[in-house]
Amino acid sequence: MNKSELISHVADTSGITKAQATDAVNAVFDGIANSLQNGDDVRLLGFGNFSVNLRKARQGRNPATGATIQIPEKKQAKFKPSKDLTNSLN
Repeated sequence: MNKSELISHVADTSGITKAQATDAVNAVFDGIANSLQNGDDVRLLGFGNFSVNLRKARQGRNPATGATIQIPEKKQAKFKPSKDLTNSLN
């Protein structure tokens, strides 16, 4: 499912227009992104948790030249599904 399919699903199941569903889906995504940018976790009961994970700086290799390079630390979004979601898949 991609974003436009999600918007169509929200519009169909909630009985709102696609424009309203687009605004709602974008608002949810923006809320999650803003919370993660501020360093906060997002906990959605029955769905899962979004958090920010810090990947430490490390050494790597350039595959083309074989030269050693320094890879800087960076923040990465992380998602852990809830037990309910995991159980519903199995």
